[in-house]
Amino acid sequence: MTTSHRMATMEPSISVAVEFLPAATSQNPMTSGVGLSNVQLSRTRRRMLDLVNRLHSTGVQVDIDLPQIAVIGSQSAGKSSLIESISGITLPRAAGTCTRCPTEIRLSKTTTAWQCAVYIRTLTDAKGQAIGQARNEAFGDIITDKTKVEDRIRRAQKAILNPSTPAKRFLASNDEDDRDDSELSFSSNYVSLQISGPDVADLSFVDLPGLIASVSSSSKGGKDDITLVENLVTTYIKKENCIILLTVACETDFENQGAHRLAKQYDPQGKRTIGVLTKPDRIPTGEEPNWLPFIRNEKEPLVNNWFCVKQPSSNDLKANLTWEQARKREDTFFSSTAPWCELDSVYQKYLRTGNLVDRLSLILSDLISKRLPQIYYELEENTSNARRDLASLPPPPSDNPHTEIAALIHKFMNEVAKHVEGVPHADGLLQLIRPMHESFRIDIRSTAPIFRPFEKKHDGVQHIHRAPFLVNEEGEIWDGEESDVEDYDAYPRRQRSSAHPRKIFIEEVMQRANDAITREFPGRHPFVVQKTFMDEFITKWESPAQHLCAAVHRVMSDYIKKLVSIHFGNFGQGHLEQRIKTIVHQHIEQCRNTAEEKINWLLQLETRPFSLNTHYFTDYRNKFLTYFRGERQRYDQSKLALAINQYYQRQPTPAPVDYGIEKVMSGLAQIGLTGISAGDLHKLPSSGPLEPAMTIMADVRAYFQVAYKRFADNVPLAIDQELVCGVEVGLLNALYDQLGINTPEGQEICKDLAQESPQIADRRADLKKRLERLEIAQKELLAIGS
Repeated sequence: MTTSHRMATMEPSISVAVEFLPAATSQNPMTSGVGLSNVQLSRTRRRMLDLVNRLHSTGVQVDIDLPQIAVIGSQSAGKSSLIESISGITLPRAAGTCTRCPTEIRLSKTTTAWQCAVYIRTLTDAKGQAIGQARNEAFGDIITDKTKVEDRIRRAQKAILNPSTPAKRFLASNDEDDRDDSELSFSSNYVSLQISGPDVADLSFVDLPGLIASVSSSSKGGKDDITLVENLVTTYIKKENCIILLTVACETDFENQGAHRLAKQYDPQGKRTIGVLTKPDRIPTGEEPNWLPFIRNEKEPLVNNWFCVKQPSSNDLKANLTWEQARKREDTFFSSTAPWCELDSVYQKYLRTGNLVDRLSLILSDLISKRLPQIYYELEENTSNARRDLASLPPPPSDNPHTEIAALIHKFMNEVAKHVEGVPHADGLLQLIRPMHESFRIDIRSTAPIFRPFEKKHDGVQHIHRAPFLVNEEGEIWDGEESDVEDYDAYPRRQRSSAHPRKIFIEEVMQRANDAITREFPGRHPFVVQKTFMDEFITKWESPAQHLCAAVHRVMSDYIKKLVSIHFGNFGQGHLEQRIKTIVHQHIEQCRNTAEEKINWLLQLETRPFSLNTHYFTDYRNKFLTYFRGERQRYDQSKLALAINQYYQRQPTPAPVDYGIEKVMSGLAQIGLTGISAGDLHKLPSSGPLEPAMTIMADVRAYFQVAYKRFADNVPLAIDQELVCGVEVGLLNALYDQLGINTPEGQEICKDLAQESPQIADRRADLKKRLERLEIAQKELLAIGS
């Protein structure tokens, strides 16, 4: 609920309270009960007030903002006397600070005899840390004699200030209230008084310790007490649904009273602050008019105005003046003492304790009625969140950790097996690896030798076309040796090798072939020529293969680690998760080593050219030989055309050119070679001096096609078998062996591993306590409709 919404909820309630406030003249202090309970409050509103009181008893105010009235003021501001006047009881009086812990007072008008029940409500431990579920402990039997309340409160306060001592001891103790022997100077735990009877008001409020301006040398807390009390007051008044009852003593300069500063800090517009001027009988003579602007709401204006009350003096209290007599004297004072009696009738309703109580009762009950629907919603939301947060925590340690750990391990292994086999998700293990296989294939393909069927001196002038059969087979990936037209650097890095491939021109091939001749027949060249070219591209395969293995290893490690965290991350204090991650890491490393050994073995196999796929090799060899011859013929025809053009450029007139094609075709027909077109001439064997180089180039290039496809399949298969699928093999045994859970010490090992994290245990305990008080509060809230 936003601040603006809460404030909007409160403002109408305050306005209604002001509009329907009964005039002061309607009250008869002689016949009204103590506190002057507002008879206009309906039974439903009293039930709502009781409901909020019960909600406060659950401690749920820690989770949601409950309506309440907080009485604040500086020391000696008359705050205690005001509380006594409203409640009809006497509070403990002692030297120094009287109120050293909050005192909650719940007043309820009943037809039964007057009684007071005293409780100690514990919200924090001895170190001031929240305990979660509030504890409500009855402190003694119910009191039916008002004169005994003061002593009971004093003893309850002392029990709160000495948390290490059982509270019951202070009920029977005869020790006097000596603040120096208390463990704490102040406490946020408080005394709760539940007062009922026919002459009490329907009202609830909490009396907070008075703000301290200075501390004595004998004070235990010293200057820390000033901050402690201010922080305690702040925890109450900073809440949007806290009505601030600000007490200001008229005997002290207004500017010197720190309570007003604090109230204005958290309620700058005065929408939820009600001011109370106390001790008007102690105003120095002649200074009374200085305080009238407050009653007229002209100075430091508040939405609900300022009130002025007069409480019994210390002499009156010593004389055992009753509260009924005190109210009568208060009425006489304001009716006969200037300048109070001279105020217009419209301002008379802001004088006297009875009018203040009526206003407080009306404002509080109206605020509760406005706030209840939101309280119900917030309880539902907080309960749902608490249940969700509790469900998100790992289950508490079981009584049989050995069985639990074994079950977790087997469930984890089943999950590993499922993901290794493949899951239908875009971010599955195999889906993450698949793009790496394609990149590897392209990297291997890019190592193909780039042969040029023309001399190096023509590089850059003569361009080679792409082989149509490769385009149809492999698509439009970069194919450096088949095209000079395409820009090598224009392709993505994953589609080309890291270095610009070297072109091998036909004269280099021919030179190697001639240099290698030993005892061969004329026109024959040794196989070692082809092998040297094959070795050049095969040696380039090691780096992409190892890179693929390393990349798959990284993906595997990260993926399996995530599975480990999912299955073991919430178990114990995390020791099991870390140990399993270590074991899994070592196991994956072993799988990687095995995969690398297989890759090296495959590389060794490729060092000796071999293939039984004769048809596949022969088909490629013929295609490449035809391809190289065609590109060479196109190259030769280009040279011939260039020479002819240059010849005729030197002649005065053009002359017909006979290319000899007709004679060649006629000669082929005479020897029986029919059905051959002029475009097929490049397919015929050539007896030229560079024909052996063409054959060698076709052999090497055809074998590359056979070998690269074989290698591009075998390496991913080896990695998949040894690294991906290999992770599952032997992992279960490794986990059991290295964890040692099947050894004689296995039970103790599992017990140690199952120890829950203190943070999680504390979190679970806090959530359980929170859920308990929220559910109790929900039941209390629902009870109002029954």
